[in-house]
Amino acid sequence: MTALEDFFKLRENGTTVRTEVIAGGTTFLTMAYIIFVNPAILSNAGMDRGAVFVATCLAAALSTTIMALYARYPIALAPGMGLNAFFAFALVKGMGLSWQVALGAVFISGVINVILSLLPVREWIFDAIPRSLKMAISAGIGFFLAIIALENAGIVVDHPATLVTLGSMTKPAAVLAAFGFVLMLGLEARGITGSIIISILVTTALGVILGVSPGGGVFSLPPSLGPTFLQLDIMGALNVGLFTIIFALVFVDLFDTAGTLVGVSHRAGLLTPEGKLPRLKQALLADSSATMIGALLGTSNTTSYIESAAGVKAGGRTGLTALVVAVLFLAALFLSPLAGMVPAYATAPALLFVACIMAKGITELDWEDVTEYAPAVLCMVTMPLTFSIAHGIAFGFIAYAVAKLLSGRTNELSWPMIVLALVFLGKYAFGVG
Repeated sequence: MTALEDFFKLRENGTTVRTEVIAGGTTFLTMAYIIFVNPAILSNAGMDRGAVFVATCLAAALSTTIMALYARYPIALAPGMGLNAFFAFALVKGMGLSWQVALGAVFISGVINVILSLLPVREWIFDAIPRSLKMAISAGIGFFLAIIALENAGIVVDHPATLVTLGSMTKPAAVLAAFGFVLMLGLEARGITGSIIISILVTTALGVILGVSPGGGVFSLPPSLGPTFLQLDIMGALNVGLFTIIFALVFVDLFDTAGTLVGVSHRAGLLTPEGKLPRLKQALLADSSATMIGALLGTSNTTSYIESAAGVKAGGRTGLTALVVAVLFLAALFLSPLAGMVPAYATAPALLFVACIMAKGITELDWEDVTEYAPAVLCMVTMPLTFSIAHGIAFGFIAYAVAKLLSGRTNELSWPMIVLALVFLGKYAFGVG
């Protein structure tokens, strides 16, 4: 115990081993849904579900351990929601890329973010993008998740005349998905820790009891990682047509990480009086390397989780909280039969709930300035309607630059914004990618 107290400086941070362990367990319960949702989503890309399950647990455990021991923050990491859907539905099913090439693009985005973390440019890039577009990207990814969730539940289906329409609300899958969502809302409103995973498991159990989906075991030895381990195609991803894709992965991960680090650190009281985060470079490197680790194992972008705030609320203040989370992800490796039997209608409510959380950024837009809110709205709606986060970002950047130019407010444009808008405009003008 003394070694733990000394390494993590528990007394200095006003915490104890017991408090950190409880906080770690709390964080794990709030984000454990990813071990069920991630394999379900990436299996749509043709990836082996069992291997993705193992990759998810190992990527979370390894990257969270790095954050715990190197940066020593109570922040856990795992494959990120939104980007996993982008990977499966936009890159693989939408663009026709192989999942191996898509993993290569994820790895390259991780390498770029590591370089940006080593150089003093990551914060500079963050500051160069207008706040309205930052909020729009978060909300747009939420809408992207929402349409995938409703489709998986059978609530939204395709239609030859209107593209989409309402599915049958009497089908068992749709009814169970709706039940899971309202259950999730009720548990969350009552402050129940682990509301998402509880709802997933209850909905799955009901489906098995009612005969909607087959049952199975709970515990077993982990399945093989072989089908996804080191299967990424880096050379295939080094295609000029994939520039926008890699940029989108880098961009979204960059802002998602920055928001999480600042938000969780603020709640934990870890920021300096000037609002700075000590050991920021270590935290950024831990997060950036996580994406590379995840791609090598066989999963989409691994990133810092805002759910870490639940552990902070429970008293977590140091890397020991994160270390406990890492150990619990390793223990979860033996739950593969349970993960394999969770159906799409049980994970759909989780996607929809995360979408609701991400959409909160809309409230922070300046609705009195058309040059701010119009590009943001275009960015948001383009993501689900084109089934692409990358197109949403590109349309938003172009519209923002043009709106400021036509309104005579070019002084509000940073030169990185101008360059990126021109690059995206050229991409569409010349049909690149």
